[in-house]
Amino acid sequence: PALRRLSHSLLAHYQKDTRPVRDWRTTTTVVIDLMVYAILSVDEKNQVLTTYIWYRQHWTDEFLRWDPERFDNLTQISLPVESIWVPDILINEFVDVGKSPHVPYVYVSHHGEVQNLKPIQVMTACSLDIYNFPFDVQNCSLTFTSWLHHIRDINLSLWRQPELVKFDRSVFMNQGEWELLYVLSSFQEFSVKSSDSYAEMKFYVVIRRRPLFYTVSLLLPSIFLMVMDIVGFYLPPNSGERVSFKITLLLGYSVFLIIVSDTLPATAVGTPLIGIYFVVCMALLVISLTETILIVRLVHKQDLQPHVPQWVKRLLLERATVLLCIRDRDTFSQSRTQSSDISRQVENDSTAKLNQYGCEDTRECETAGGTGHAAASAGQEEGSPLLLGVLREITAIRQFLEKREEFRDVAREWLQVGYVLDVLLFRAYLVAVLAYSVTLGTLWSVWRDA
Repeated sequence: PALRRLSHSLLAHYQKDTRPVRDWRTTTTVVIDLMVYAILSVDEKNQVLTTYIWYRQHWTDEFLRWDPERFDNLTQISLPVESIWVPDILINEFVDVGKSPHVPYVYVSHHGEVQNLKPIQVMTACSLDIYNFPFDVQNCSLTFTSWLHHIRDINLSLWRQPELVKFDRSVFMNQGEWELLYVLSSFQEFSVKSSDSYAEMKFYVVIRRRPLFYTVSLLLPSIFLMVMDIVGFYLPPNSGERVSFKITLLLGYSVFLIIVSDTLPATAVGTPLIGIYFVVCMALLVISLTETILIVRLVHKQDLQPHVPQWVKRLLLERATVLLCIRDRDTFSQSRTQSSDISRQVENDSTAKLNQYGCEDTRECETAGGTGHAAASAGQEEGSPLLLGVLREITAIRQFLEKREEFRDVAREWLQVGYVLDVLLFRAYLVAVLAYSVTLGTLWSVWRDA
């Protein structure tokens, strides 16, 4: 048969140990091509990219030519790879041997053109930048070069046009985490310390991560917890529920960070921006809890505190209320007026009770003193101790009520200061959170649309 006769004729005296040229000055040009089939994994910690590519190369073998008319017009034949010379084209970024299938044959045409087509699982070193995670774009290079032969022996060229290689996604499986943007190609010469130059063909595989999964599982829960922290400011500051509520939020956020710690990429080079985002959110929660503790401490245990200083009243109860546009700021002065009215009412009541115990009318006391002075002086010694005791008790009650009303005034003033300070700190906290959110949102939107 023609195949057997042709194979025996080509390989009978073939020497695969030397470069297949009749003149040693002739340069063997290897034409290569690459198509990305799948992105298997991206190991950020070890800086390793694993891809599956379809690799093609062809060259001219001057000792594998024949006349098709002698072999039944046969123009192409497949020969074993181990039986012919194959260029030593390797990838410089190789770090491990992948599980690539072995293709044992190559195609040879009657002009001596050898085509070697094979799929390769490539595990290459790549400088991965995860600062923009999960909106990151990675650019990894695959450098094909001859490990031994310099450019005078083996030269490289591109099979197709660079534009066709750049946007060729005909065989790419794009249902995974990574999306193939484009593949750039460039040729360059490489030399070390004025030695012979080597030909290099670089392919830059540019991929982008799909951020939807990380947005749903990482960003949205954190945003919800921060919104709940802001809503927690509407709890009354004079109740202890706000402190327990914010402590619960802080504990929940800590558990959330423990859960998502395995999802975040870890490298020794840098920290992704989303990690900084989580740390700042935790710091904001701590600041919110600290502010709540200060406000609660301010509005409680006022019995041990002095009166509010005048400069604090002017600064917070007058100017700050106007600046913050607090609607019920007029009630602050009303509450102080009501407290003074209550104090005068208590004083009048105690005076009335004192007159009642002594005598009901002053004129009656004078008439009784004019007509029955002798009888009164006779019973004065017996009534004086009882009357003095009643007066002392009434005086003590009056002093107690006045003291209690004074404590209430102090408590009310400090409570008003606490409310105004709480509104001031809440709005400053809200401005900080909004500025932080707008900055991160702008950065991530720019990176996503870049």
